[in-house]
Amino acid sequence: MGHTHADNHQHLEMRGRNLLISILLNILITLAQVIGGLVSGSLSLLSDALHNFSDVISLIISYVASKLTKQKASVNRTFGFKRAEILAAFINAITLIIVALILIKEAVIRFQEPQIIESGLVIWLSAIAILGNGFSVLLLKKDSKSNLNMRSAYLHLLTDMLASVAVLIGGLLMKYYKLFWVDSVLTFLIAVYLIWVGWDLLKTSTKMIMLFTPDHIDIEEVVKTVNKIPKVKKLHHVHIWNLSDNELHLEAHLDLYEDISITEFDSLLTTIEQVLHDEFDINHVTIQPEFEKQDPKEVIVQD
Repeated sequence: MGHTHADNHQHLEMRGRNLLISILLNILITLAQVIGGLVSGSLSLLSDALHNFSDVISLIISYVASKLTKQKASVNRTFGFKRAEILAAFINAITLIIVALILIKEAVIRFQEPQIIESGLVIWLSAIAILGNGFSVLLLKKDSKSNLNMRSAYLHLLTDMLASVAVLIGGLLMKYYKLFWVDSVLTFLIAVYLIWVGWDLLKTSTKMIMLFTPDHIDIEEVVKTVNKIPKVKKLHHVHIWNLSDNELHLEAHLDLYEDISITEFDSLLTTIEQVLHDEFDINHVTIQPEFEKQDPKEVIVQD
């Protein structure tokens, strides 16, 4: 257990370091793009800078949340700050959508009045942004698969890298074909993509905040599985939710066929916990045992 705890601590430190590197890179990229966008007159470059700035904010939020999750629980915070990363993902999803709506408005205005743009500067700065964001994406990719907070930070960086690719393509089209309206069109497409990924992240984080049952869990199947265990009459009044990305909780009442002792129930509970962990990846179980108690026996009870 000590070795596992040490490994987990080292992993969290590595995650924090990767976030910090990404923050510093994005600050530099944002400053370069703002200056370049103002000098060149490129809206797509300025929009990319605005998105990068939102990345900086989101990465800082993710970094702080990642640090908070390591804080110990207390009598005032019995869960500690384990849900901080879910809140960070929720905030980051909202910022993605807000930035996208601002970009759409500016793109429509600029499309109606196209302006000549210094495309050479756009090409160079977008290429630099691709390299910087691409490196950050690689840093966060592994953790994004198992942590919602890191996924929100990863999506910010990935979409910005893709946006920079679009800006680069636009710069080349403006330089060689004088298609200056492409700047506005690409900005609009970038914004639509931001709304698409942001909405998906917002839905996922909102479900966690509201303690909804995870999409991959079928409560009826969970109940059927537990009811097959000897001595169990019926699992009812069930709640299943994610406390964090790594903690899936079940809380329920358990109606028994017999008036068993505490020792017997402890043995039964161990069996239930093992079954729920192996078949549904539920790793925290709280069960209230009952025998001939007159209470609602529905699977889902509306209090």
